[in-house]
Amino acid sequence: MASEAQGEQAGGLVFHPMDQFNVESLFGGSVSWYTPTNAALWMGLAIVAVLGLMVLTTTKRSIVPSRGQSVAELAYVFVYKMVEDITGKDGIVYFPYIMTLFMFIVSANFLALIPMSFSPTSHFAVTVVLAMAVFLTVTILGFIKNGTKFLGLFWVSSAPLALRPVLAIIEVISYFVRPVSHSIRLAGNVMAGHAVIKVFAGFAAIAVVSPVAIAGIAAMYALEILVSFIQAYVFTILTCVYLKDALHPGH
Repeated sequence: MASEAQGEQAGGLVFHPMDQFNVESLFGGSVSWYTPTNAALWMGLAIVAVLGLMVLTTTKRSIVPSRGQSVAELAYVFVYKMVEDITGKDGIVYFPYIMTLFMFIVSANFLALIPMSFSPTSHFAVTVVLAMAVFLTVTILGFIKNGTKFLGLFWVSSAPLALRPVLAIIEVISYFVRPVSHSIRLAGNVMAGHAVIKVFAGFAAIAVVSPVAIAGIAAMYALEILVSFIQAYVFTILTCVYLKDALHPGH
């Protein structure tokens, strides 16, 4: 605060692009595990948005769909086709879980583009939980479906015999790194995009560079709309790939 005040007194521009990611209590005071926060609020709004789109707009289905029904049907078919193409017919039974992941992430990402909103998926506390849920689900499912044959996922039988132990170690390490890369990819991309927009917004206050900064904000905002969908898609498609490994470890 002192440095910010000194900057303002000196006539300089002071802004903090990372402040938008601070988790704060909705009613002031310190944050505890039971405190309603801005993160909880916007995650709740994402859930409400998913329910509104997938339930309320499809309650009265018609041959000529409304806009909401069209979007809901497109999302359903898009994810269903993804699951079927990657995991095969065996993976369709897990479609509701994957569909829930996709809709929550894409809804949270799009809601975060509203001015003065909050981005839950920019926090590792959220993305790590999502990634660990996928990792544990896939691992447990792999052993339930295949027993010890699931360990064949780490044994590259097509490689020369001398290289197989080395490759097995590499495969084990890469397998346990999955939740890390899965979560960091989502949170890192969302956080970076929002931080850049905030930087451009800070420069928009300077008259000389204001037109350039505003153009930069518009360009970054358009890019973030695309990134919001792509990151939800990437998280979902990787989930499908991991699920395929659990269902068919020998392929």
